[in-house]
Amino acid sequence: MDHLKLAQNIVDRVGGRENIQSLTHCATRLRFVLNDNRKADADTLENTAGILKVVESGGQFQVVVGNDVSEVYKHIVAEGEFDGAGSGASSEKEKKSIRSAIFGLISGSLTPLIPVFAGAGLVKALLIVLERAGWIAVDSGTYAILAAAGNSIFYFLPILLGITIAKVLNVNSYVAAAIGAALMEPNFTALTAAGTTTHFLGIPVSLMNYASSVFPMFIAVSIYAVLEKFLKKIMHKNVQLFAVPFFSLVIMVPLTAMLIGPFGQYVGQWIGDIVNFLINSNSVIAGIILGGTWSFLVLLGLHWATVPIIMGNLSAGGDLIAPLAATSVAASMGIGLGVFLKTKDKDLKALSGSSFLSAILSGVTEPILYGIILRYRKTLIYLVAAGAIAGGLMGYLGVKLIVFNFFLNVFTLPAQSPMLYYIIGVLTAIAGGALCVVLFGYESKKNDQVAEGLKVQKDKSHQVASENGSGNKNERQNEREGNQQLISGSGTGKMEQNAAGIDANVAMESLITSPLEGTVIPLHDVEDVVFSSESMGKGVAIIPSKGQLVSPVDGVVSVTMKSAHAIAVTSDEGVEILMHIGIDTVRLKGKYFTQKVQQGNRIRKGEVLIEFDMDQIRNEGFKLTTPIVVTNSDQFRDITPLLSEGTVAVTEELLSVRS
Repeated sequence: MDHLKLAQNIVDRVGGRENIQSLTHCATRLRFVLNDNRKADADTLENTAGILKVVESGGQFQVVVGNDVSEVYKHIVAEGEFDGAGSGASSEKEKKSIRSAIFGLISGSLTPLIPVFAGAGLVKALLIVLERAGWIAVDSGTYAILAAAGNSIFYFLPILLGITIAKVLNVNSYVAAAIGAALMEPNFTALTAAGTTTHFLGIPVSLMNYASSVFPMFIAVSIYAVLEKFLKKIMHKNVQLFAVPFFSLVIMVPLTAMLIGPFGQYVGQWIGDIVNFLINSNSVIAGIILGGTWSFLVLLGLHWATVPIIMGNLSAGGDLIAPLAATSVAASMGIGLGVFLKTKDKDLKALSGSSFLSAILSGVTEPILYGIILRYRKTLIYLVAAGAIAGGLMGYLGVKLIVFNFFLNVFTLPAQSPMLYYIIGVLTAIAGGALCVVLFGYESKKNDQVAEGLKVQKDKSHQVASENGSGNKNERQNEREGNQQLISGSGTGKMEQNAAGIDANVAMESLITSPLEGTVIPLHDVEDVVFSSESMGKGVAIIPSKGQLVSPVDGVVSVTMKSAHAIAVTSDEGVEILMHIGIDTVRLKGKYFTQKVQQGNRIRKGEVLIEFDMDQIRNEGFKLTTPIVVTNSDQFRDITPLLSEGTVAVTEELLSVRS
């Protein structure tokens, strides 16, 4: 492949260098941010030799090149970095980007705080239990210290949000935190005790309590991000260290106190009032809608947009949204329980049982959503029905969240009031989901037909293997043993006559073992069209349960990444295997990944290639679904998953590759 020529073609087809705002790359694709996506010729690019696919996602124009991506990238940037020169994006493009950016900003800013929200929420729930049981006095020092532990994250939320929002926007997080801290500074908060207004340079300022506020910081830090970039452009680098923070604080703190803060508070209040009005108008209908659709919002990542509203409701005395939404979560738990009770498949029973137990204890239902519900899509009907019915009941019972907690589990029950009514609603959803699966099954007719087809195919394969004298061992063992007989010359009759031909076919079979411990899912279920469409090659995907990736073969490390989120190896038989840990994890820029080998290293099957921190990656909002694909699939006659679903252990046989 002529990398230079391909690089030149790509630049021309994306609209030229003047249309390129920025460029990065991951293990397989070039990630362009273009000034105007309409200037790019996606169709021609997809038909260009060396390009596997073109994807527009998350504001990026992605050109999938494959293993040669780093070489192509080098040629594109050989003339220097891109600084965003070129025409501005069209209004249509801006509208799409704004909507995507808003949800991305909310999700990226709140996700890192969710663990501490959950921990602090449990502390507050514990205090409620201890107080109601009479084991602790509200005026005791013990209560005050534990209350401080539970309240701190919520009271000083503007400061912590300043840090996380700034990280998403790639600006100085400490200056952003200082803007939030100014709203909590004692001299400023003391002004509220003297009245509702004050003055700054003769301009009236409305005084508000910004403890636990959310929207003001989103607006303030977004404006600060623009200001910081402007200041860096106009200031000499020698003075930026102190001058940029100085002018940022002098401008942003008064601006936030005078305009942004009050406006943000009002916006949050207005949105909350509208949502709460709809719920209060008919809580039963609202419960049916939220209970039936919440899990879909979770799948799309749109549920984060409700967190600021929930926080605002809590500061006003209680929230109605979270209990209604909890019924959808409980319905998915019920489906996991129902599959556990219904299935006879040992792997699926293990997956559903462990996922249900995990969900009950932690409130995390992603293993059920991705491992069961999206795989057996008939259960989506049960999810909607059970969640909607229980949601309507929860709305009728009038349950409120009184202590923030975004997770439904056995430990957060005291955070709801009345707790007994909440338990009734949750149990209704769990029972509904489980009963639907037990009574009506979880596989669609299409699933059944595919399963039956696979069974027939397997039986036929077994019959052929048996006819070749391999007894009652499995097909792969028969083929290998038959091959050994041919090589040693011990075969007889027809096998001897065809020894050379059969030996050539069977000798090229390669077995790819699992590089991860976890749950196998079909490649077409991966939430990345580049992999699910098999553009990169055939294979499977694994949702890991342990943060360690090992070599699936004996061979050589052929491709490594600076971000360490992906790696490719080439087996001794010439099979090229790409392992991409997580979806879009290139954006982490190597955080939480530790690469143990270098490109060109000789590796053995089972040798550790990459270690990664699963909890931290999830906390950053990324999914860990890991595609394992044969990138030179077109060079082989057949690539067959030996395990297309269920749990898998490290080095367990995963793929069969035959020429």
